[in-house]
Amino acid sequence: MPAAIRFLFDGKICEVPRPDSGMTLLQFLRERMRKTGTKEGCAEGDCGACTVLVGEARAGKVHWRSVNACILPVAMLDGRALMTVECLSDGEKLHPVQQAMVDQNASQCGFCTPGFAMSIVARTMGAAGTDIEPKDAIAGNLCRCTGYGPILAVMNLKACLVANGDRKQNAEGQGDGAILQALSDIGRKNGLALKWRDPVTQTQRQWFLPRSIDELMKLMARFPKARLVAGATDVGVEIAKFDNTPETAIFLGELRALQLIEETDSELRIGACVRLVDALGPLSRLSNELGELILRFGAVQIRNSATVVGNIANGSPVGDLLPALIMLGANLEIRSEDSVRYVPIETYFIGYRKQDLVAGEFIQSVIIPRISRNAHCRITKLTKRHDCDISAVCGAIALEIENDKIVDARIAFGGMAETPIRARKTEAKLVGAAWSRESVFAAADELINELTPISDARASSAYRSDMAANLVRDMWPATMTSRFPLKTAKPVSV
Repeated sequence: MPAAIRFLFDGKICEVPRPDSGMTLLQFLRERMRKTGTKEGCAEGDCGACTVLVGEARAGKVHWRSVNACILPVAMLDGRALMTVECLSDGEKLHPVQQAMVDQNASQCGFCTPGFAMSIVARTMGAAGTDIEPKDAIAGNLCRCTGYGPILAVMNLKACLVANGDRKQNAEGQGDGAILQALSDIGRKNGLALKWRDPVTQTQRQWFLPRSIDELMKLMARFPKARLVAGATDVGVEIAKFDNTPETAIFLGELRALQLIEETDSELRIGACVRLVDALGPLSRLSNELGELILRFGAVQIRNSATVVGNIANGSPVGDLLPALIMLGANLEIRSEDSVRYVPIETYFIGYRKQDLVAGEFIQSVIIPRISRNAHCRITKLTKRHDCDISAVCGAIALEIENDKIVDARIAFGGMAETPIRARKTEAKLVGAAWSRESVFAAADELINELTPISDARASSAYRSDMAANLVRDMWPATMTSRFPLKTAKPVSV
């Protein structure tokens, strides 16, 4: 395996021999390339000041997506194109988005401005995940002084909306054909191995990018304690915020076999390397509430990197997809070198950050059954701020009602305990009962007795208990608004 990464920047191929696997793209840009337009505001993917665009060849086109450079290991840029704020202007002539920000007084201190510009440019280019409401498109960019009115005004200006049409050749002055050829020139048929040693401390790290499942299996057998990395939105925070880089890591992003999405009449199968941005449409077709949940717990930049299975494998008790997938009855396809087994997701979490996974195994896909047409599904995330915040409580409830009788119930919560939990006693209280206010409120009382939530910095045990019970009570008025309540008629636009 070669020991250098190659990427395209400003029309030129850049080669970086033996990069430190603990170096983020933001650090590389500012410290090595001296491209200081990209800023560090939070070092955890929250504020968007470090937003850049990454392009990759897909189906004969250059597929651009905005990402947080502060939590993206630079090694993951291999074989891709990079666009930063420095690429936008043409000499002294500003990009239409930059000029509009000047004209609309959409910048004050200017620290967040490059990130906003890159997010708006991404939208004008039709980049991944940007075909949504303007306020959602910039939910991952924070401004601490100007306010968002002028910035939203820029997004609605015709000059910006047609900027992509005026600059079809993109910010580097090259058409898709030229960039596709350059990406082909730096593409790899074999995997990549990066090894790095700190010249002072002599600390050693290694990072592998396999190109096939067989290659992955061999690496896992050789390095049983290696950290598997998909989108790096969690590992990237550990690196940037806590200087905690895995000694050995295997990046899965080059494995096309793990990027498959399969939709049938009975289920949805999502591969281990499917990003949230690509899964948003299929998941919202299962339930619009599931799509709305994804829009809230990760901004565009995060959805463009993070994966569905990564959210599962991370095993966080506040992972917002987990209660929803438990409520939906999802199963995990777990693969080793010589076998495949299937595990219900609700039994996969066996303790805090502990999962039913042994050495040599990885989650190959998640399989989600389609919801009954008689089911009413609600997913609620309670946080201190609306977007991009960690849940105090995340509740997922599905009730199947036939002839005004509850025939099935599935209730799951995140943020309540050391693992996501299912409220089986409360479910039993509901199943077989008449569909009435009394039945629902009795179940809410049962839930209070069944669960003993934790207290932490986000919420007290009493708050969590009360809110969880309220989510159950809310099922009664919710069903009164529609007797055919499954929300699939209007999927999230992607």
